[in-house]
Amino acid sequence: MGTRQDTALARARASAYLSDVDVWVLDLLDPMGFGPLLSEVRPSRVFHLAGSTSVAASWDDPAGTAAVNDHAVARLLADVRAHRDRTGEDVRVFVASTAVDDPSPYARSKRAAEEHVRAARAAGLWAVSARLHNHESPLREPQFVTRKISRTAAAIALGRADSLTLGNTAVRRDWGHARDLVEGVRRMLEQESPTDLELGTGVAHGLLDLVTCAFAAAGLGDATPYLRTDETLLRPGDAAEQVADPAPALAALGWRATTPFARMVTHLVETDLARLRTGVDHSPAYLWPEQFH
Repeated sequence: MGTRQDTALARARASAYLSDVDVWVLDLLDPMGFGPLLSEVRPSRVFHLAGSTSVAASWDDPAGTAAVNDHAVARLLADVRAHRDRTGEDVRVFVASTAVDDPSPYARSKRAAEEHVRAARAAGLWAVSARLHNHESPLREPQFVTRKISRTAAAIALGRADSLTLGNTAVRRDWGHARDLVEGVRRMLEQESPTDLELGTGVAHGLLDLVTCAFAAAGLGDATPYLRTDETLLRPGDAAEQVADPAPALAALGWRATTPFARMVTHLVETDLARLRTGVDHSPAYLWPEQFH
């Protein structure tokens, strides 16, 4: 986190979803590193999921993206190794990477983080990384296209918006539910030996498929009359399709994604309808689709 306001927002979100979990807020750019926190918590498992997640924003701040996604990972792994050597405790580390494979500073920073993981593993640390395909949940920030679509569909259904503006609608992505991929991540740290993997559903859908599902979940008809295109939203080097090969994860972990695409999209829309109707942005009930049925 970078500012006091950021810290307050992080604590507010955590209090809604992690009421039974101890929460520490740490600035990834803190030159003190992760050592003091490791000494305080003494974890056996470290899941490093923090970082800069916007491809578009990385073009505007490549140095900042590298500092958070690349250099901070190197410091974390070094600090975990130092903690392990000092205490003799077995610590396993997971580092989130990305399936995005384009010329963006974001993708380059994540590939550099993967190299840090491999180097740490070669030096004896139990560490893995996973290339995660798109994993969606209602906690996704509204600037991401999935939440933009779900929130706008909900707003149109409630008479609070009249159009949805998108960039490249021809892209196809492997969109899965975050709770499925997080289970895969958990299993990765329970392997007999550390192995890097790719996690995704293995099925690609077009962006317009997502729009169609979202409008249906909101009780709307054909989305076409509401759609607008803005060429300024196009991203340089945006891949036409990204889809996982789920076979290695199934073989290594016995894991596969189980939430259907339409159920995932419906979960996002139903949550955004609830948010707009109630004015409550964060609630534990938003985490699980079953809460709505």
